[in-house]
Amino acid sequence: MQVDAVVLDIDGVLVDVADSYRRAIVESIERLYGETIDRSVIQQFKNVGGFNNDWELTDAAALYVLASGDGFDATIEEFTDRIADRGGGPEAAEAVVRDTLSAEAIETVFDAWDPDQLRDVFQQLYLGADLYRGIEDREPRIATAGFINDEPVIVEQATLDTLQAEYDVGVVTGRPAAEADIAMERAGLDIPDSDRFTMDDWEDGKPDPHALMTLAEQFDADRTAFAGDTLDDVRTAVNADAEDDRAYDGIGVLTGGLTGEDGRQKFNGAGASAVVESVDDLPELLSSC
Repeated sequence: MQVDAVVLDIDGVLVDVADSYRRAIVESIERLYGETIDRSVIQQFKNVGGFNNDWELTDAAALYVLASGDGFDATIEEFTDRIADRGGGPEAAEAVVRDTLSAEAIETVFDAWDPDQLRDVFQQLYLGADLYRGIEDREPRIATAGFINDEPVIVEQATLDTLQAEYDVGVVTGRPAAEADIAMERAGLDIPDSDRFTMDDWEDGKPDPHALMTLAEQFDADRTAFAGDTLDDVRTAVNADAEDDRAYDGIGVLTGGLTGEDGRQKFNGAGASAVVESVDDLPELLSSC
């Protein structure tokens, strides 16, 4: 694993999003529908794949809540397993519900389900009133300081300095560009916009390998390491390695939703080249290979 370039995810790698994005998922659903999921089950959606976009994860979880009130008797684990069987992602979640409920219940559930409204509430909660005005260009209806302010930085500045001194460094994230800017500035990672991909830059998102392969080509890197906290991050590197002549290594980072020995095993099962406790362990890992 003698790499030429290092690409980093943001959430769960540079900043902790347990009390921001994940809180927004839970509270957006509760505000609209009066019931919600437990924060602890969010990782089950992440693990099945196709939910790198937290708005889409919110949509799927809300659909589960609505369907559960209208005859859908599966547990969250059963629901996410069925989603995984269909390839993961929001379309699979919709298909599971449609294939399970009666025609009358399907109409009731999907009439109540409102992804646009969920996204708007999510953004108000996450950004807070001031940032919501600036980024969404609308007047907020929810008075909150914004969960975005509850994202501790979990990477040492010395780590980023070392990586940037020794490798080309890029970012591939599911965040919108404006929110990526905020997190990267807080974390102390200063790279050109051309060296990062956000939600705004490519439609498919992870685990589609396009963004990672594009950065490797820009860096003229023979081997690229991609460090992330989800299985889709590792799958992105695995997919790139399968499609490209260049080499890619997915590095699982145990500071997000996957932790401990169970997280390590899941990363390894997804094809990770290595697993680290923290991104701060990455320079030593790379220098020892």
